[in-house]
Amino acid sequence: MRINDQITVQDWELTESFSRASGPGGQNVNKVATAVELRFEAERSPNLPGPVKARLKRLAGRRWTQDGALVLRVEDSRSQARNREIARARLAELIAKACERPKPRIATRPTLASKRRRLEAKAHRAGVKALRARPRGQD
Repeated sequence: MRINDQITVQDWELTESFSRASGPGGQNVNKVATAVELRFEAERSPNLPGPVKARLKRLAGRRWTQDGALVLRVEDSRSQARNREIARARLAELIAKACERPKPRIATRPTLASKRRRLEAKAHRAGVKALRARPRGQD
């Protein structure tokens, strides 16, 4: 499976298992194993660079296993073949998203005017709250 010009996922890195799906399907849902669980051995993959693996792990979240595999479960369709296509497309999309390097954040300073506005808003709010308090010395 080709992700981009540099990354290609080999067949040995993918494992598919099938089980019965929940949801629509009528009587067929109890007989046919249409749900697909696609397992991608990401940690052992020689085609993924280290930074891409790290970003993929962060993007995968709970779908990342202890042994470094990415597990996608798809039961959207009533067809096993369609669920396989959806699972592979989701995997390719996830890996492609992990390939994008995040733009580094450039630290900026607040402008003098924004600092002044913030302090004026705080002073105004403090004044409003002070007016709500009971007057001192009249107890």
